[in-house]
Amino acid sequence: METVYLETTIFSYLTARPSRDVVVAGHQQTTAEWWAGRRMEFTCVISDFVLLEISRGDEEQAAARLRLARGLSRLQSTAGVLRLSEQLLVAGAFPRNAEGDALHLALALTAGVDYLMTWNCAHLANARLMGKMHDVAGKAGWRLPVICTPDELMGD
Repeated sequence: METVYLETTIFSYLTARPSRDVVVAGHQQTTAEWWAGRRMEFTCVISDFVLLEISRGDEEQAAARLRLARGLSRLQSTAGVLRLSEQLLVAGAFPRNAEGDALHLALALTAGVDYLMTWNCAHLANARLMGKMHDVAGKAGWRLPVICTPDELMGD
């Protein structure tokens, strides 16, 4: 079974109040459809860092996000993960203010997941940064997972 690392934004889109923005509302709907209809086709994993991020903010929303994450396998951060995260930042695969995003990718890389699912198109699902991510991953001996949105992982 293929493995999907669920980045923080997935839980945020699943639990957020319906958006008035048509695009965001569509993303929320797609995310809910993937969660209900396709999630069981994959081994879904998160990290302690995802848990930390989804526990922040509005208490009610945080509790809803944490309930969704309950029972999912967690990837552990190591010194190697932190080093790889720093390499991604130094190489310019992520801007310095996106340390958390570099950490998500480093966790996914070292775990060898097949997909990293996110709605973060500024830093993670960003075609302009993908080449640098691929270069750093390859030099470190890792295979870059497919970084995608729920839209892209909906069907065969």
